Amino acid sequence: MDVRKVLKSLNPYTIRKGLSYWKQYGFQEFRVRLSERMEEVEVEYEDWCAQTAPAPQELEAQRRKRWDNPPLISVLVPVFNTPEPYLREMIESVQRQTYPHWELCLADGSTDPETTGRVIEEYLGDSRIRRQALQNQGLAGNTNRAMAMAKGDYIALFDHDDLLAENALFEVASEIARSGADLIYTDEDKIKGGTGERYQPNLKPDFNLDLLRANNYICHLLVVRRALAERTGGFDPAYDGAQDHEFLFRCVEQTERIAHIPKVLYHWRVHAASTADNPLSKQYAYDAGKRAVLEHIRRCGEDAEVTDTKFPGFYQVKYRLPGEPLVSIVIPNKDERETLAACLESIRRKSTYTNYEIIIVENNSTQPETFDYYREIDGRDGVRVVYWKEGFNYSALNNFGYTFAKGDYIVCLNNDITVITPDWLERMLGQCMRKGVGIVGVRLYYPDDTIQHAGVIVGIGGVAGALFVGMPRERSGYLRKAMLQQDLSAVTAACMMVDRAAWEAAGGFDEGLAVAFNDVDFCLRVRREGYLVVYEPNVEMYHYESKTRGYEDTPEKQIRFKREIDYMKTRWRGILREGDPYYNPNFSLQTCDYSLKKQ
Repeated sequence: MDVRKVLKSLNPYTIRKGLSYWKQYGFQEFRVRLSERMEEVEVEYEDWCAQTAPAPQELEAQRRKRWDNPPLISVLVPVFNTPEPYLREMIESVQRQTYPHWELCLADGSTDPETTGRVIEEYLGDSRIRRQALQNQGLAGNTNRAMAMAKGDYIALFDHDDLLAENALFEVASEIARSGADLIYTDEDKIKGGTGERYQPNLKPDFNLDLLRANNYICHLLVVRRALAERTGGFDPAYDGAQDHEFLFRCVEQTERIAHIPKVLYHWRVHAASTADNPLSKQYAYDAGKRAVLEHIRRCGEDAEVTDTKFPGFYQVKYRLPGEPLVSIVIPNKDERETLAACLESIRRKSTYTNYEIIIVENNSTQPETFDYYREIDGRDGVRVVYWKEGFNYSALNNFGYTFAKGDYIVCLNNDITVITPDWLERMLGQCMRKGVGIVGVRLYYPDDTIQHAGVIVGIGGVAGALFVGMPRERSGYLRKAMLQQDLSAVTAACMMVDRAAWEAAGGFDEGLAVAFNDVDFCLRVRREGYLVVYEPNVEMYHYESKTRGYEDTPEKQIRFKREIDYMKTRWRGILREGDPYYNPNFSLQTCDYSLKKQ
């Protein structure tokens, strides 16, 4: 750890914020957050910014570009008592745009409009800048007034004390020309009010509905086709503080033409009065956000409970079950009597959902006590033992077990799993019974309470890798990703629930992948059929990984492993080349913790 960087990160704002956090959440949570903060400052973000910034000649080329039918972008700013230096910097960051086809609509609801008006007056010589003074109507009302001023094809939402990168609107216009998207968002970071230092980059995935329900990860910069914004009815004052989040939900409910630009084009200013600096002061905004999530879920025809997490502005959704369908739990097993017994006991003892059956797929056990145990459990408490006579093939074992399953939902479960969360089946079912969801995965821990699986990213390690491996259980990871419900490209089949229709649409597991990557391949094929794969971190389990199968420790196993890698690289060359849509291309594929990619 570079102590100088730690000390550099300390200032009166961060110290006050830390003390507030300690007071509200206690010493243990403060210690965890401090540990995460110390790791954050290890990231050479400012160097990364310098290496990825567009060169002056690139910016000049953008300014010289001649556009065919360029969209007019109306930048909407609800001004409210903005400190003069920040107001000037905000306006000038728009004027510096390399894309010239914009207008700046300033709806000024300041309590001292003469002061802000005097500053803005200096810029009105630019015909693209307009101001309207008004009685303060709150964030939503003032933004609606700014939108009423707009003449553009698109509106861009811009806070009154923040900054745009010079090429922000150029990149947005280029995306509009390329895809015709109705809604575009970019990456962002924070900038310190006094020093201008940039930090805490928010590098986002492509559109992720379940992550949006957990947190407004889209935030800034948000650009929306004006016709869509007007069709949704604009911003609702009932959700002030979370009006952008609520507005986003109504937009994404009406369009699938959503584009993400993986470039940091927006700088969220942090100063003494800003939400970014003191989130604990904005509880009304988090309550409004929770209501926005719930109303969106209801409009989508789903029934759920939305609750706060221990982190302000982050939510969890527990979907209520429309019924109690039979769940078939398929567990492959070879010997390891005690391991299997512990797994079954944890299911029986912990589970609060009772309508399930268990199918043990026996695979060439040799120990007599294993068969004694089978005779003890077979036919009792919903357990059935079936026999697969051929060699180990994880895909074939699950496909074989599936043929005996009677349930509409199938749980693939390793024999070295033990249940932690009592309502694990209810939570997984709540997700899996939603329209369009095909697979649900969970959070798994090693016995030492470090993370073994918090979702899978395609491309990590060459083919695919689990997220946050080895991170302590109490930690939440980069932007809370380890603890947030979200859509992913894949999850592990060590504990995976599958909708029967999705299983059949994908054709089950590919038996050409006997050991490695079969779950990743299966998830990708389910996604190709139009289903979502959802990570449900509120279901937690221990995983004693590879107890039955062992490791790649013989020449034969290593040859087979290499063959399966080649198989995946051939079949999924597209996503491996283009990148996992749920993972920002600016992150490294050599690590599993959202570290920045070296330039």
